[in-house]
Amino acid sequence: MRKVIADQLRRGLEEALVLAQEQDAFAVHIPEQVDVRAIRVRLNMTQQQFAICFGFSVNTLRHWEQGRRIPEGPTRAYLLVIDREPEAVQKALRIA
Repeated sequence: MRKVIADQLRRGLEEALVLAQEQDAFAVHIPEQVDVRAIRVRLNMTQQQFAICFGFSVNTLRHWEQGRRIPEGPTRAYLLVIDREPEAVQKALRIA
């Protein structure tokens, strides 16, 4: 009886470990800080161009660049995508 219980516990722990490893494989990392100005400069855009191109207000962009405000999680993720794949973002947002 003890062996049966021990085997069931072992199998349950092994299954839990596999599930945890699978979840880690799909985990998303959103940085705590994003250098918005560096992204904009790397794309060779003015604040006005960047704001219009990616759907931000110029005032919000200025606040981020001057450190008066910090983009929240989803916005940081969006900025990360802009940084890594700006053409794909522009293509997706382009009016047909």
